[in-house]
Amino acid sequence: MSLTANSDPPFSNISKPMNKFYEHLNRGYSSFYPNDTWTPNVNLYETETAYLVCVDLAGVDKTKIELVVEQQRLRLRGSRPVPSNADSSEADFRGRKVKLHLMEIDHGSFSREVELPEDVRQDSIIANYRDGMLWIELPKKPR
Repeated sequence: MSLTANSDPPFSNISKPMNKFYEHLNRGYSSFYPNDTWTPNVNLYETETAYLVCVDLAGVDKTKIELVVEQQRLRLRGSRPVPSNADSSEADFRGRKVKLHLMEIDHGSFSREVELPEDVRQDSIIANYRDGMLWIELPKKPR
């Protein structure tokens, strides 16, 4: 039996979910760093004709999402505001003194970069934002 080396799968540079877990452990349950840039979670899928990227961006205004493709990289940037209490006005919520007990929802500036496979048709990328999820379709070049 012979062994052959496998090439890295597409999107192999995605950081492991454990990085986020360790980051939260290091920050503590009530620590908040307003200048930190957070990284949205991503799901990656592949069909016969395209790659699909799903990005969790709940609460982000779609006009505030910057999507750039260059040099075999897909870059996402933007910002999500601090969540406000839906039962009160934003000014009232932010004007009150609030003690933070737990903060798991990231807000502020975000950035995410995904390395693209060589067979992506960069001139035909389609993005749709619905229900807080950004779906990016990356069509494959014909073989």
